[in-house]
Amino acid sequence: MATPPPTATHAPAPLPTVELSSGVIEYATYGPADSPHPPIVFVHGAVVDHRLWEPVARLLAERGFRCLVPLMPLGSHRIPLGPGADRSPRGMGRLLREFVDRFDLSTATLVANDSGGAITQFALDDDPRFVSRLLFTNCDAFDLFPPQPFRLYFALMRNRLLLKPLAEAMRIRALRHSALGVGLLLNDPDPELTGSVFAPLQTDARIRDDFIAFLRGISPAELATITPRMSGVDLPVRLVWGRDDRCFTPAHGRRLAAAFPGGAPFVEVPGARTFVSLDQPGVVADQIVELTVGDLTSP
Repeated sequence: MATPPPTATHAPAPLPTVELSSGVIEYATYGPADSPHPPIVFVHGAVVDHRLWEPVARLLAERGFRCLVPLMPLGSHRIPLGPGADRSPRGMGRLLREFVDRFDLSTATLVANDSGGAITQFALDDDPRFVSRLLFTNCDAFDLFPPQPFRLYFALMRNRLLLKPLAEAMRIRALRHSALGVGLLLNDPDPELTGSVFAPLQTDARIRDDFIAFLRGISPAELATITPRMSGVDLPVRLVWGRDDRCFTPAHGRRLAAAFPGGAPFVEVPGARTFVSLDQPGVVADQIVELTVGDLTSP
């Protein structure tokens, strides 16, 4: 039987850009520029883009919140940083802090997921008050950076000769929706979305070089020293955790919550996995509103 052709995918629409000291990045915005509420900044992880947060950001925009999502250079970005930039996890933390500073977002609530949670911890380690509130969803912490099976997969992708064929293999929907792709991360993958996030790695060697530099900078031992230092982060913090996640289990999330002063509130979300923002966007949006301004009545 002939193998069916790969599913066609479509790149997201062009986004505005900002030039930072590390290079130029894209970013997405949602909601009114003159919102009376504190802004919301979202941080995604590896091989996803701003669309991870889009369902939540659109719900918040309807409630009058201004949301910003920097397109972090983690494999699904379209503008390469190049070898002159610090593309390590700590370097990504500095890039995040510079983005916040450039747009005067120190009053923001920062919401992080997956390896974006590790990047946020690196940023907080350098400046524990660069934002005003923190909401972590399922993410890396301590020496779980990344969890299996992605630790093995990331190790393979550090090899320049292997990364392109591994990325090309993700054109096959059955593979990218398996445990080696996004199968463990969300309940009902959108084939167009899951296909398009791999496109930059498939088509641009400079994007692959950026991603390899990030992967080579990952050190579980280093993050294991960073996470306990979250005890010095004296900000309102909340964790909103997909209960069905087999990569970042609720037990892992509770351990992260305990690292913050007094123990951060921990909210389990039934029916959600790692990408809780896609599985249960309404719950995440409500928790962000409650953390940021208290309980508001939806329009």
